Amino acid sequence: MFSIVAVVVVALDQLTKWWAVERLDGHDPIPVVGDLLTFRFVLNPGAALGTGAGYTIVLSAIAIAVTITLIVIAPRLRDTWWAVGLGLFLGGAVGNLMDRLFREPAFLRGHVVDFIDYAGFFVGNVADIALTVAAIVIIWRSWRGHRFDGTREPT
Repeated sequence: MFSIVAVVVVALDQLTKWWAVERLDGHDPIPVVGDLLTFRFVLNPGAALGTGAGYTIVLSAIAIAVTITLIVIAPRLRDTWWAVGLGLFLGGAVGNLMDRLFREPAFLRGHVVDFIDYAGFFVGNVADIALTVAAIVIIWRSWRGHRFDGTREPT
């Protein structure tokens, strides 16, 4: 489950980013739900909400470390929801890492393609959605006492 979720997220993320570059770069934004949701092309050199723009290499290194850590612990996953949550996390991390590795301006410094504008508050992408849902799943499973190896914390 972990691998399937991660691969699907990366594929959806990269496909939608390709679409955003082709359809939105240099064009007017496309309203989806009035002013609440708009497709708008943005290249983000930083992290969430555009923070950390000067630390792109550090963000890339963190994403690489997270990716390696998740792959190492994946064989120990016995809880389906943990597998889904960590698969979403891996897919989101790899999706944005691919931009940092292979997009301009340079290797490890690439800007992330964002295109989903949430009422002007922030602009994100499919990888960001996966990371957000992953956080919710991970917090929920932890709060309920479920460990990723399938055991439960004593009550």
